[in-house]
Amino acid sequence: EFEYYIFILYLQVLKAEFFSPWRGEQQMYKLDIGWPKTPEHFTGQTFCVAVDSLHGLVYVGQRGDNVPKVLVFSEEGYFLHSWNDTVEMPHGIFVWNTAIGSSVWITDVGTGKYGHTVKQYSPLGKLIQVLGTPGNAGSSLIPLQFDQPAEIFVEETGDIYVVDGDGGMNNRLLKLSDDYKEIWLTGTNGSGIGQFQIPHSVTVDAFGRVWVADRGNKRIQVFDKVTGEWLGSWSGCFSEDGPYSVRFTADYKYLIVAQLNINRLAILAAPPVGSIGDCVMVHSVQLADETKPHLVDVDMKTGAVYVAEIGAQQVQKYVPL
Repeated sequence: EFEYYIFILYLQVLKAEFFSPWRGEQQMYKLDIGWPKTPEHFTGQTFCVAVDSLHGLVYVGQRGDNVPKVLVFSEEGYFLHSWNDTVEMPHGIFVWNTAIGSSVWITDVGTGKYGHTVKQYSPLGKLIQVLGTPGNAGSSLIPLQFDQPAEIFVEETGDIYVVDGDGGMNNRLLKLSDDYKEIWLTGTNGSGIGQFQIPHSVTVDAFGRVWVADRGNKRIQVFDKVTGEWLGSWSGCFSEDGPYSVRFTADYKYLIVAQLNINRLAILAAPPVGSIGDCVMVHSVQLADETKPHLVDVDMKTGAVYVAEIGAQQVQKYVPL
């Protein structure tokens, strides 16, 4: 029996030596310690970050009493301006660029008169569009009645994906057309296929697939963007902590996932077209204790990764090596 255990141990060592995907691999990212130039502008809890790759801008959503809710920096780290109107408790933020201009989408999980909504703003903070009924937590029976909507992703076409909610009664993924009509809706509260427990982040890859961080179930689920059909899920990489964010690298080769409770960024190999398969972690970035990375975004031009950290109350920038 003893020999058997030694043999098993030997096999495990062998496996670690030869099959470890990050064996001998160089660091993939390094912290840009000069970003931002003036960190004192972070005066609240930094929940979310969005990159406007086209214009070289970085938007940060923060919470707190009497603090500006949205801060705008240049990609070099210079503070540009801030705005505060009609944003209560930002949770997710996304920049949508089109041929005619850009806008900033924010999910608001507040419980006051602006909350439970998904809102579109001009880059300077002018309110353009409100989805949901401000101040009213919704039921899953009505598509545009949100309950703590966690995040939004908007395609160039204007199609919108919303994960709803961050601990509310809704646990669903919703796709809307550019005129805000429901295209499809999937998900109920649960741990079965296509069910969610706190769907927390959403993104779309270059191959027609929608990726959702199903935080409470400690997995990522994948759906067909045209039909909403379930394509697969990954749970093997998340035994220690569920995924809080999902974002692709600029080349769509990797998926960057924040794990808040273990202060880690996991870098997973993105599967090519076809089977979703099992997740493979190719690398990880261990952050300092109590950093609590919440949501991330990637500059699709430079490849830089921005991490909104609730614990550290800052956004950090990691540049690819």
